Amino acid sequence: MEILASAPVVPLANNFLVPNATFIAEVIAFAIIIWVLAKYIIPPINKAMTARQEAIRKQFADLEEAEGDARKAEADYKEQLNNAKHEAARIREEAREQGAQIVQEAREKAQGEADRIIEHAHAQVEADRKAAFASLRRDVGSLATNLAGRIVGESMEDDERQGRVVERFLADLEDVQPAQGGAR
Repeated sequence: MEILASAPVVPLANNFLVPNATFIAEVIAFAIIIWVLAKYIIPPINKAMTARQEAIRKQFADLEEAEGDARKAEADYKEQLNNAKHEAARIREEAREQGAQIVQEAREKAQGEADRIIEHAHAQVEADRKAAFASLRRDVGSLATNLAGRIVGESMEDDERQGRVVERFLADLEDVQPAQGGAR
């Protein structure tokens, strides 16, 4: 026992392994703080964190939905743009065809008008030629009867005789012209 007697005796108050009253008070205060934190502080913080996480998830979902809507709107825009381009090309083609048709109709109308004017001019020239021929025939006839009256020495006042002489003279004149025309 001597060994035991020689070992120093440590009082219980100085032993750090034995809890003292301060330690117990500290543990009770710590437990109360943990309980207050667990009961009144941590649940609202957890609730706020959960709400924030849900809000972030909702924002991500809304963002993905908005991205999908934006892609769809972009696809619709591109489709409408392509449709507008095709429509514009179709309208240009129709306008080009209508323009060509209008030009063709104007050409046909102008050609018809030109043909009508030419026909009218030919008819007018023919009428003027006939009038000039009739006038020439009268003038040549009266000159021929006066000349024949002077050459023959008798009066050619008789209309019937005058008409026969003029007709004979013009017939002879017409026979001479084709012969000369062929000799040219």
